[in-house]
Amino acid sequence: MGGNKYNSLMNNAKDYVVIVFGLLLYAFAFCALILPHEIVIGGVAGIGTLVYFATNGIIPVAVTSYAVNLLLLAAAYKVVGRTFVLRTVFGVTVVAFGIGVFESIFMSIGHPLVPDRVVSVALGAILCGLGIGTTFIHNGSSGGTDIVAAMVAKKSNVSIGRTMIFVDMSIVASSILLPFDGPWDARIEARIPTIVYGFMVTFIVSYVTDMIINTNRQATQFFIFSQKWQEIADRVNHEAHRGVTVLDGQGWYSKHDVKILMVWCRKIESVTIFRIIKSIDEDAFVTQGAVNGVYGKGFDKVKIKMKKQKNTDSRTLNSLPENPTPVQMVRRSNQEE
Repeated sequence: MGGNKYNSLMNNAKDYVVIVFGLLLYAFAFCALILPHEIVIGGVAGIGTLVYFATNGIIPVAVTSYAVNLLLLAAAYKVVGRTFVLRTVFGVTVVAFGIGVFESIFMSIGHPLVPDRVVSVALGAILCGLGIGTTFIHNGSSGGTDIVAAMVAKKSNVSIGRTMIFVDMSIVASSILLPFDGPWDARIEARIPTIVYGFMVTFIVSYVTDMIINTNRQATQFFIFSQKWQEIADRVNHEAHRGVTVLDGQGWYSKHDVKILMVWCRKIESVTIFRIIKSIDEDAFVTQGAVNGVYGKGFDKVKIKMKKQKNTDSRTLNSLPENPTPVQMVRRSNQEE
């Protein structure tokens, strides 16, 4: 029992270290590559950017974003629950700290770190998506529109993705209202490119985030043929912490009976499986194949739709990853009610 508690504690500690890294990467990319070009992005960081430029830099982005996040969490407390709020406060605090530090560094330089606007914005969006995706797969949250989406998902049937896109697009489009010296037609002409860049950042961040999450969830199937199958199976169980199924087979040419090991694992765990096999039997015959989905203990849960008789509600059991994000937990609880 003591060993299990220690392992659980260490795993949680590793998760929090990676979450902090992901959130600080997001804060760095935003402050170093996007903010200096006066691009308004989606989320609470976008609201902070609007206030920052509307006040000529008097109110920092970090202050506004942190205040808005805390207000949203206070409003969401009764709707989404104590667990969601407490887990999100950590992420919100780390993001605010990171933005505050990096904002003071890069906005005081006086010129963008990367002069080319397209390159800077594209690189910043990719790094932001990488940071958020890394945070999500380790069960973290950056707050912001996640909170709004969770509240909407709890009270209505509108999808979380649709809600986040609508909120983000509205924030980006609001940049046209920022102060500008000149008539409205000149304001629109000057702001349109900025809005387009904001939309571009929003979509790139969303795409990269989804790619990181989906890559982490991809599964791999192994068939292993070896005379040392027992030793390989034991080490896969104890070192890779994956189940092994032993199948009976027969070589048609040799007519010898053989044991076949069948193993499923996450794509990122494939290297560990190969190392175990190679260290035991370099002559082992191994096949590896990509699997579209693996459902069950240790992997994803099955998504099914159960239709009931007339005048009853249909019930959807939504697919959740092994370590669901706070928003996914809220969406699941909303569907089960």
